[in-house]
Amino acid sequence: EVQLVESGGGLVQTGGSLRLSCAASGYDIDDHAIHWVRQAPGKGLEWVSAIYSYTSNTYYADSVKGRFTVSIESAKNTLYLQMNSLQSEDTAVYYCAKDRSYGLDGMDYWGKGILVTVSS
Repeated sequence: EVQLVESGGGLVQTGGSLRLSCAASGYDIDDHAIHWVRQAPGKGLEWVSAIYSYTSNTYYADSVKGRFTVSIESAKNTLYLQMNSLQSEDTAVYYCAKDRSYGLDGMDYWGKGILVTVSS
């Protein structure tokens, strides 16, 4: 059974850093693209980043480009999101989500999400 479990969230000050993890099980994380998506309070879902490990392709929303870095540790079947220079606008519930394939074809499994709060 495919499972995605986020961890590493919490409270951080403006300008600080935080690293989120997403532990995947039930499939090989290198075989599909995988995404980070977030939802800020009172707002809709916002796509943040994606990675396809097999080809080393990474993708970022303009709002986080240059501040966030997505990566995979294949040996642990785990996805990461390194978040630097955090701003109050980054406050959101962050979800990892497995892509159906490798071409950013949509997401078929989601984690429960984890809250990141940036104090201003």
